[in-house]
Formats: sequence, structure tokens, C-alpha cells
Amino acid sequence: MSDFELKRLDDSRFELHGAMSFETVDRILRESQKLFGSYKDLQVDCSGVNDADSAGLALLLEWKSQAYRQSGEIHFSGLPQSIVAIARTTEVDHLLG
Repeated sequence: MSDFELKRLDDSRFELHGAMSFETVDRILRESQKLFGSYKDLQVDCSGVNDADSAGLALLLEWKSQAYRQSGEIHFSGLPQSIVAIARTTEVDHLLG
């Protein structure tokens, strides 16, 4: 089983390490709901992600949607090349910011 770690750096900054894939995104989403709480403006550093697929892209888009519904924003840094490539191919790269 692939694993991940979503770590809080401070109130609005987080780091994601490990896999962001079909095997982990449900657990990452559940963990993020606990950690993100009611913060409206978040930053997530994904430079520690070593395995990512289209499910990982779906997770990022879900986080964007949740932030929008809360009148907030979420910004990503260090996105894996696989996520960037899938986002471009599916023409949703503009949604990632």
C-alpha cells in the first residue's frame, strides 16, 4: 500500500509527501478535512510527492472547489510533473493557478 504524509507547517501552510494516487487520495482528503479546518487561504507544498496520477489531480481540484465554496483560496507549489502534464492534457491546468 502506498503511503503519504500531510503535515501542517503553520495555520495556513501544509506539506504533502509520498503518494497522491488512486490508492491514497481518499485518505488524504479525509486527513485534509481535519487539518485544513475552517482556514480560508491555504498553501500546500507538493514537492515531496513522489507518486501522482489523475486521482491526485482530482484531489487538487476538489481542494480548489472546497476553498472556493468557503470564499477562500488554496495555492499549490512543487506540483509533480505528472500532475502538470495530466492537467495540460485535460485542459484544466488553468484551474490549478
